[in-house]
Amino acid sequence: MDNEQVQSIANYRWVSERIGSSGQPSEAELEAVARSGYQVVINLGLVGEDYSLPDERRVVEALGLEYVHIPVVWERPTQDDLEQFFAAMDARKEKRVFVHCAANMRASAFLALYRLVRLGWPVDRAFRVVRTMQFPAVWRQFMDAMVDRYAGSAGEGQQS
Repeated sequence: MDNEQVQSIANYRWVSERIGSSGQPSEAELEAVARSGYQVVINLGLVGEDYSLPDERRVVEALGLEYVHIPVVWERPTQDDLEQFFAAMDARKEKRVFVHCAANMRASAFLALYRLVRLGWPVDRAFRVVRTMQFPAVWRQFMDAMVDRYAGSAGEGQQS
């Protein structure tokens, strides 16, 4: 395993034995992700941006990993984006998943909501890391709305 190189990816966060997240990894860093035992890469960033790789899907799949791309527009996160993320995570609950975006803001927010809604974590614990980050108003409002939306169904999921 190549955990040291994975841990050096921009804004890397260890979420659990099964989940890690970061900002945009380079091709070499994606190789380290594969060597570290991750089986799936979920990219919440956009294609064609300065931060993105020209063909991340090709790179990830050439490494033998599954690639899932859910492009979340930074200025307009949606409930549909979140539902797609939940579905992707739910379908891969037995696999090691590496989630990233440009700076690990989208990924951190979606993972906090995943922990709350699908894993049943208490709000304070699910959002502990997110509270240390400086999100713009649109993201704070989005997260608040999703917490309100799912408050009744939180905890109906499985373990990480």
